[in-house]
Amino acid sequence: MIEEMRLRDLGVIAEATLPMGPGFTAITGETGAGKTMVVTGLSLLMGQRADSGAVRAGAAQASVDGVWIVPDEGPVVDRVREAGGDVEQVGAGRAELFVGRTISSEGRSRATVGGRAAPAGVLADIADQLVVVHGQSDQLRLKSAAAQREALDRFGGEPVAAALTAYRAAYEAWRAVERDLAALTGDRDARAAEAAELRTAIADIEAAEPQPGEDVELAQRAERLANAEELRLAAATAHDVLSAEDDAPDAIGLIAEARRALERAASSDTALEDLAAQAAELGYRATDLAASLAGYLADLDESGPHELAAVEERRAVIAGLVRAHGTLEAAIDLLRTGSLRLADLDDDGDRVERLRQERDAAASVLDTAAAALTDARTRAAARLSTDVTEELHALAMPDATLTVEVSPGAESTSGRDDVAILLAPHPGAAPRPVSRGASGGELSRVMLAIEVVIAATDPVPTFVFDEVDAGIGGAAAIEVGRRLARLAESSQVIAVTHLAQVAAFAGNHLTVVKANDGSVTASSVTRLDGAEREHEMARLLSGLADSDAAILHARELLQTARAVS
Repeated sequence: MIEEMRLRDLGVIAEATLPMGPGFTAITGETGAGKTMVVTGLSLLMGQRADSGAVRAGAAQASVDGVWIVPDEGPVVDRVREAGGDVEQVGAGRAELFVGRTISSEGRSRATVGGRAAPAGVLADIADQLVVVHGQSDQLRLKSAAAQREALDRFGGEPVAAALTAYRAAYEAWRAVERDLAALTGDRDARAAEAAELRTAIADIEAAEPQPGEDVELAQRAERLANAEELRLAAATAHDVLSAEDDAPDAIGLIAEARRALERAASSDTALEDLAAQAAELGYRATDLAASLAGYLADLDESGPHELAAVEERRAVIAGLVRAHGTLEAAIDLLRTGSLRLADLDDDGDRVERLRQERDAAASVLDTAAAALTDARTRAAARLSTDVTEELHALAMPDATLTVEVSPGAESTSGRDDVAILLAPHPGAAPRPVSRGASGGELSRVMLAIEVVIAATDPVPTFVFDEVDAGIGGAAAIEVGRRLARLAESSQVIAVTHLAQVAAFAGNHLTVVKANDGSVTASSVTRLDGAEREHEMARLLSGLADSDAAILHARELLQTARAVS
């Protein structure tokens, strides 16, 4: 429910506060006073497209702020908190939600939800749960087949909703199998080529038997073999320095001589014992190093040109795998994953047969679900036809008959049904689609009758009607007002109207007043009661707010509305 809405610099409205509250609120005013801006402001709070042309002339920006009373738990609060905002608890099960929207004269738009900046799409998500707006464009929308089907589904309640959910699940399952089957059969040549290529690749890898890290190891071995002579010279020189094969002085001999000299003198100074031990250790390490160099030289002697050729040949094999697969690790991994993929590709024939069987089974389930949905809609259509016809009789269309027809249609996510709302305005007239057989006034009443009937099974927190009374008057207008009041028993109703017969039934009457200060035209909103309301009703009836006859008529109309509502 909309508790309050504040407008600033929107259209001709400089600043206005609209107290709404529960029940039926009527909004009236002279032509051009800005009544439409109230609906425009509400549409902005609902996340609809912002138009910089709505900013009042001379103002930098327009703003709309609203206070909604919402359930303290459920999809609305969940969406607000998901966007980073929050609500304020105001009673058992109820919470206040603050929303806002600004539009700059350059066309930039900002939205706030629950105290936090948010995309306008969040406002739209929330509005889907809270408000249904009906204006002239929405009457045109009622002429579309999709809108008529949606109206029937809303009226059908849980039986239709459950059948539609089951149908959509069956439809998606059937479509998924159809897509898999089409992809499998349509790509058969490509899959066969992939399988042949994969077999060749796996065979090449298996023949090479690569080992992890082998490419790095081979590169190191090739480098060593290519520089064997230089390595041999360096190792031999180092070995000869450490341990000469003839009687020439070498490092090991010199270290041994130093150790002996220290050991002889250690009897005179014990400090030399430690130094002698270090010399001994150095001798052992020099001997070990000489032995290692001898082994290294022996290994080099065993290597030759034939080994380098073998290593280079192996490197060429490994390089081929790397070029084909990016890395050696990827080639090795393909032995594992490629075998699984090859098994999948080789199973195409069996998979096609299995998918065909699955498709046939899914189609059978879909047929059953579609038939159940059609049956639920057909039963709901019969009830909706009867109930809306009764409402039309009360809305000064005593001879009209409305029929909701369910017929076979193209398959879609919404079922296999075409839904058409047909109207016979008087006995003997052939039922015709409302898109061709209803005038503007009749279409307004059909729309209102449908909403009144649907509200009994699928209530909406707030209905907004923008001149739903267009094209009607007299007794029909009184019945429209009565039906809006009846709708307000279960939902909040806000109606912009130009008819006193409709406004008379409102529990909350707001008027948009236009003033002219000579330079800027601005409008404000006033809540009417008592004599002020009678004068506004008189203006609506005759165009003369101070006419005694019109005031008496207005007073009588208000008394009649209170008596019959």
